[in-house]
Amino acid sequence: MPVGVLTVQLSIPGCASLKEKRSRLKPLLSRLQREFNLSAAEVDLQDVWQSAVVQCALVSNDAVHVNRSLQHVVRWIETEWLDLEVEDDRIELF
Repeated sequence: MPVGVLTVQLSIPGCASLKEKRSRLKPLLSRLQREFNLSAAEVDLQDVWQSAVVQCALVSNDAVHVNRSLQHVVRWIETEWLDLEVEDDRIELF
């Protein structure tokens, strides 16, 4: 059973506090979980105002489906969340 993990490094321009950062990331994480039926969480740079590392995990019976779905997540963030910038992304399959 393939498991895919997507790691996305985000830049949050204009963010002036950790409270503002949380208010901008929380809706993203909720929508990722709802839209793509995956697990999503902020995993690094929690104390940095204008950056975040988000990981998404997806389990399926088809590795191609996992890879394609996680690639779609990156494109979705880039097109739907214009107040965030994707600096880097990496997909790992286990």
